Amino acid sequence: MSKTTIIGTSLPNIPWQDRPADDRTGLPLWRYSENPIIERNPAPGVARIFNSAVVPYEGAFIGAFRGEQTNGIPFIYLGHSSDGIHWTFDPDKIPFVDENGNPFMPKYAYDPRLVKIEDTYYIIWCQDFYGASIGIAKTTDFKTYTRIENPFVPFNRNAVLFPRKVNGNFMLLSRPSDSGHTPFGDIFLSQSPDMEFWGHHRHVMSKADEWWENVKIGGGAAPIETSEGWLLFYHGVTNTCNGFVYSIGGAILDIDCPSKVRYRCSTFLLTPQEWYEERGFVPNVCFPCATLQDPDSGKIAIYYGCADTYVGLAFTDVDTVVDYIKANSRVTQTDTEEGRR
Repeated sequence: MSKTTIIGTSLPNIPWQDRPADDRTGLPLWRYSENPIIERNPAPGVARIFNSAVVPYEGAFIGAFRGEQTNGIPFIYLGHSSDGIHWTFDPDKIPFVDENGNPFMPKYAYDPRLVKIEDTYYIIWCQDFYGASIGIAKTTDFKTYTRIENPFVPFNRNAVLFPRKVNGNFMLLSRPSDSGHTPFGDIFLSQSPDMEFWGHHRHVMSKADEWWENVKIGGGAAPIETSEGWLLFYHGVTNTCNGFVYSIGGAILDIDCPSKVRYRCSTFLLTPQEWYEERGFVPNVCFPCATLQDPDSGKIAIYYGCADTYVGLAFTDVDTVVDYIKANSRVTQTDTEEGRR
């Protein structure tokens, strides 16, 4: 029995691989031995798929995938899998419509998250809204995708919805930014009663002194509800003489007031090390965007973008990762306060 409990629906067919016997990293996450699970040129007209999101659906798995077209413009494509590892993709982009059913495609769309709340699936992505900002659409059947109001004005990225309402409100993490490849950034939390009007903005976490997240941080996968709080896999960025490096970090947020950080791991959980993470269109990137979890076994599978070129899969279990985060936690006042000034 797990000491920490995952709150959610059983997922007995979660993709899984045990930790290798020769793993000497000492880290709580381990990589799938057959990574990357999505290679280059995965669909006609698409050169690379990465930074993408997956959910269980009708006994199998479905995903919203960042497809970098051969013309360099990113859009979101739908993917299907029976096992969460081997994927096929629809040849056409996801056809977004407005509230009247008319075509309403963004100029571009990238880094999607896919989150189920009650009976509705929400796709959240970064797009052009007269500057980089957030787009949202909803679907109940993965056939009709209706866009709803953009939550924020520019500039903003890395929007991540919580998988249920907290105190009656939808919760959304984001990372305010600028018009370029932002050389700064903290995670903030916003609330909405209706997914249209957003407010009660709160600061969650700042970049840290630790080398791997000393430039900026941003939300990753949708938070996982556990008996210890909201388990959050996020990305931390540092700068080197050869450019940015993106690693995966971990934190646990208060269950009733998620702008308060209970535990925050001072070390990364995964950092670029394998060839598919170090070598690609943008080298040295591990960028988490989705998890699958099974409350019965405590297993967690993490999907992450690799070098802006591939999709990788990593594994952990809830006890291992929660214990590691708590044992290596270092929080500051700006972490633990409500984030309201």
